[in-house]
Amino acid sequence: MSKVDIFTTSTCPYCHSAKEFFTKNNIDFTEHNISTDSNARKQLMEKGYRSVPVIVIDGQYLVGFNEAKVANLLGV
Repeated sequence: MSKVDIFTTSTCPYCHSAKEFFTKNNIDFTEHNISTDSNARKQLMEKGYRSVPVIVIDGQYLVGFNEAKVANLLGV
């Protein structure tokens, strides 16, 4: 099973779409909301990312939510 993390904000529509996709496909994920978690925000900024969602699948970082690419990486 793939390890999936997603960095989000509370108001990001693409973040909500990604989380709905994971839930619909029974994919376990860990959410890091940078609106409420300053450590997550710092971690993301240290890696040079300035937008969300950032999806991390088995250590591979994807910026934005491209359903086809995410599905392919997860074998869905």
